[in-house]
Amino acid sequence: ITDARIARGVDFWCQHLAVLARAEQTYGVPAQYIVAIIGVETFFGRNTGNYRVIDALSTLAFDYPPRAEFFRKELREFLLLARDEQIDPLNLKGSYAGAMGLPQFMPSSFRNYAVDFDGDGHINIWNNPDDAIGSVASYFKRHGWVAGEGVVSRARVSGTRVDEGVTTGIEPVKTVGELRALGWSSHDALRDDLPVTALRLEGENGPEYWMGLKNFYAITRYNRSVMYAMAVHQLAEQLVQVRGVK
Repeated sequence: ITDARIARGVDFWCQHLAVLARAEQTYGVPAQYIVAIIGVETFFGRNTGNYRVIDALSTLAFDYPPRAEFFRKELREFLLLARDEQIDPLNLKGSYAGAMGLPQFMPSSFRNYAVDFDGDGHINIWNNPDDAIGSVASYFKRHGWVAGEGVVSRARVSGTRVDEGVTTGIEPVKTVGELRALGWSSHDALRDDLPVTALRLEGENGPEYWMGLKNFYAITRYNRSVMYAMAVHQLAEQLVQVRGVK
């Protein structure tokens, strides 16, 4: 989260205001989170990768035994998407792991969640921001994003049992009521039976405790990292603050 990324994000939001508004209306995902994902992944298209996707996937599929099965599946999906979209598979570029375009979709994610959001008959997440925006929103919706709900809630903690509540992993397996019994509380009105991911993060002024809601978990389905999801959330908040809208 840097001033440069925030400034570029505000510019991107303004440039694609109507498309982002349509994606939010269609899928229920706020514009700032769509923008934040593209900002974290590729700095709004600045860094989308310079490796030929077919080279990256073939190398990992046949010369990297620990993940060979996964990357062979991705190579198959890549060849199918190239056929479906009538694109020369030798021309497409991406990351060293085969992630593609502004939102850095793997081929299987492309085939399952990417959308033709501008209606031109093709899905182009490499240099068509409309399709990239719609595809990110589609991905979140399909992974459980709940329209109108929050992402995280900052917790106040007290007592000696606080750290017993911290979640191992990223799944929301603790309830707000269980955490309350261990000394957690929040300014937000959260139901006792609400499942959350209980987080302890190191902040500038010491430990911070957070409760990740269902939409936080949806962000981790894009990248299975608590730090990633928090970066996306906080970048989204900064974008709203700097742009001056909600």
